[in-house]
Amino acid sequence: MGALARGPVAGKGGGDRQVGRKVVFVAVGCFLFFLVCLLSSRQDVTVILDARKCRRVIFSEYVRPQQLGESHGHMNSEQRNDDDMASTERSLFANLFLREAVIGGNTNDVVERDAAPEEEQRKSKAAAASNSDEQAEHAGNITFTTRADSVAQQRQPLCDFSGHRSDVCDLTGDVRMDANASAFIVVVAPADVKDARPTAYKIRPYARKGDVTSMSRVTELTVRTAAAGDEPAPPRCTATHDEPAVVFSIGGYTGNLFHDFTDVLVPLYATAQRYAGDVRLVVADARRSPRWWLAKYAALLRGLSRHPPLDLAGVAAAGEVHCFRRAVVGLRAHRELMIERERSDLDAVGMPEFTRFLRRALSLPRNAPTRLAAGDKKPRLLIVSRRGTRLLLNTDAVVRAAEEVGFEVVVSELSSMASTDGDDDVAHVGRVINSFDAMVGVHGADLTNMVFLPEGATMVQIVPWGGLQWIARLDFGDPAEAMGLRYIQYEIGVHESTLKDKYPRGHEIFTNPTALHKKGFKFLRDTFLKGQDIIVDVERFRTALLQALENLKQ
Repeated sequence: MGALARGPVAGKGGGDRQVGRKVVFVAVGCFLFFLVCLLSSRQDVTVILDARKCRRVIFSEYVRPQQLGESHGHMNSEQRNDDDMASTERSLFANLFLREAVIGGNTNDVVERDAAPEEEQRKSKAAAASNSDEQAEHAGNITFTTRADSVAQQRQPLCDFSGHRSDVCDLTGDVRMDANASAFIVVVAPADVKDARPTAYKIRPYARKGDVTSMSRVTELTVRTAAAGDEPAPPRCTATHDEPAVVFSIGGYTGNLFHDFTDVLVPLYATAQRYAGDVRLVVADARRSPRWWLAKYAALLRGLSRHPPLDLAGVAAAGEVHCFRRAVVGLRAHRELMIERERSDLDAVGMPEFTRFLRRALSLPRNAPTRLAAGDKKPRLLIVSRRGTRLLLNTDAVVRAAEEVGFEVVVSELSSMASTDGDDDVAHVGRVINSFDAMVGVHGADLTNMVFLPEGATMVQIVPWGGLQWIARLDFGDPAEAMGLRYIQYEIGVHESTLKDKYPRGHEIFTNPTALHKKGFKFLRDTFLKGQDIIVDVERFRTALLQALENLKQ
């Protein structure tokens, strides 16, 4: 009886323990699920569940390339993600604005951006999803992926896809450029890949990542590993170089002055200047770009490399395989027309160093503007004239006002100053711009010429009506200040825009123009960028001119 009496009690206790164990298992499972979800939501962390080996691998999206013999300094990941998020939001919203066709239009008239904001938003969401999950596609024995493989990580080419403007692969070892296949192959010992499939990365080496239109004009390159002794064998070298290679495209929006600099020349300097001229520049899409591009900027390319550039298509046509000990595929790009010093790896260079490089490479004589003092000559002011859109209709009145406050004034249409078939037109334009102490112009790509002004000069940007203040500062205001210029942003009022003659005074275009941005690219282009000219209030604008003059006393 005693035993029977204890039986039910014992059974109940055992049941409680089983239920308790189940509760513990459920709790642990929920905790692990929560942990995985939490880590997966972070932009800088990827969680991979490998069912084949029942393991979980957690690794950072960006791994410093210390194993390649060069350490790269970076902001901490939280700070970098905050900065990248802010920059990405600005870049995505910027795609609402005007893009004029490169072919058949004035390629220096506007800052080009992808013209499909809805598509851009959709693509951005897809890209964000791809940053959270491994995106791999198998083809034979090669795994094509858009991020670093977790297996044998240190043996794979290091490709950084975390940047919002560009992707970069930094390769060392036996690097072979198979131009005919648009591929860069890192040949490794068989033991280095015995436990993992060779990995291939797809990259378009142009700094307008996410812009569908521009990137469709950029050759896609493959970066992959191959083991010595593989079949088919890696291509044999026909030329071997001791200097490293920097690989970039001049497709995309090149031919537009703003994009020549923000998409190519500024990132190229940020990437290549560390090699002090001992670097081989490998150029993709040279035959797609305007035929004069390489000639126009030849002096700047010579300033970065003492070796003649390699045309990727030309190398392919010749059947050559060039080999390097190191190759950087893609350019390190930060914000528009900017090199952010804290993100420039070991070099700690910024825009002042870039503009000094320009003055040195183009033999521009002035490093500082005229300073006002008794008996000195008048400081010189350049007013940039435009054709077609966003015209300054009362330029003559502005000239008189500038002369009255003390400037020697020149009006010039810069786009007509430079030829498109000479190899020295950028130097010619650079010397002209460098001779001025201040520059005034309406928002547009021609303002990129401010890079040739002497450090300490003043740049005055006239911003059209339509809630465009932030894009004006993003494209030219922040870069101007970063390169050591004094910057004045003159935002016009309703009475200074010809839109007042097209719409009633109470129209939303005047009462809440930023709310109209949601109407999309075509409306913004036709209304705010192509649909208005400017008649500045001369007395109001005189304040900006006086400030520009005052800057020369400081």
